[in-house]
Amino acid sequence: MLVVVGSDHAGFLLKGAVAGHLEELGHQIEDLGTFSEVPVDYPPICAAVARRVVRGEGEMGIVIGGSGQGEAIAANKVHGSRTALCHDEYTARFARRHNDANVLSLGARVVATELALDIVDVFISTAFDGGRHQTRIDELTVIEAEESGTRHSD
Repeated sequence: MLVVVGSDHAGFLLKGAVAGHLEELGHQIEDLGTFSEVPVDYPPICAAVARRVVRGEGEMGIVIGGSGQGEAIAANKVHGSRTALCHDEYTARFARRHNDANVLSLGARVVATELALDIVDVFISTAFDGGRHQTRIDELTVIEAEESGTRHSD
């Protein structure tokens, strides 16, 4: 699986651990930065990760920051991105099963490295349940279209 990753300076070290872990499992990594702990703004990096995933240039994405909150917000500005901020295996599992999340957001100052790797494992190995949940994904897509001006509600 090709996983696209990106982080700000606060998430830089955890991003390295996550990328190394995924590579050990046989996954390919595309790292969009940042490449040091020098302070950097996260929105362009997280949006780039989400865009790659939405365009099919990566199967999943992972964005990492201090809390992961801003990173999730930035990635979710990309239409078609369903980025989930996960702090444990449960939220990762259900982000995939019920929401078909395609980008994972992690907070390096919130979860320890070992837990983060467990969250990543659950996220990438859990399939979308489909069924009644697909209807909700379709509804989210309609909202995206309405908000972008590509479709007007009556």
